[in-house]
Amino acid sequence: MSTRLTIMRIYHGSKDIIKKPIFGIGKKYNDYGLGFYCTESIELAKEWAVDINRDGFANIYELDIKDLKILNLNDKKYNILHWLTILLENRIFDIHSSLAYEGREYLLKNFKINYEDYDVIIGYRADDSYFAFAQDFLNGSISYKQLNNALLLGKLGNQIVLKSKKAFNKIEFIDYIKVDKDKYYPIKENRDKLARREYFNNERNKRQKGDINIINIIDEEMKENDPRL
Repeated sequence: MSTRLTIMRIYHGSKDIIKKPIFGIGKKYNDYGLGFYCTESIELAKEWAVDINRDGFANIYELDIKDLKILNLNDKKYNILHWLTILLENRIFDIHSSLAYEGREYLLKNFKINYEDYDVIIGYRADDSYFAFAQDFLNGSISYKQLNNALLLGKLGNQIVLKSKKAFNKIEFIDYIKVDKDKYYPIKENRDKLARREYFNNERNKRQKGDINIINIIDEEMKENDPRL
């Protein structure tokens, strides 16, 4: 394999220019815990770089993935419940019902992945509305199928997260692009609003016969290899 085929071009949106990402720095309550969160989409990085009152930067990097252990949650051997279980270990959910509590405990017991054993994680980003969709599933408001469909709304894409010191040692800063809040903050807001609108129009209020809900998963003791999932 050529060296070029092992290089991944990734982007990180931030209020700062980050020439050297530092291992062990950041927010531990992010989707996949402590790590450096990137995307393969320059446009998404630009959206994530800005806030309503400030401009930002889309930092450009190359990551040499050769010899890195990568957890790709899009792989067919995983399903959306594996992703949700990692979120449950890191994000703060509104557990306001006995069903949600029981569902949380069941998923942590039966769908847990030792994600901290990996250098890099690739998977959905639970951004704003998308986190709310996950909470709705846990509280029994939407089905397994509806959750899968909801995470495709707004075309949020995947995030690439550097988890290990080994991965941090293999990332190289290339350049940065200054991002204008007046252009990209409205795009960011519209993406979220579109996802919410499509969610309520097409998913949340349109239960279908035979849908699998969290209560079915618990009662029927479904496991990660269940063909219904």
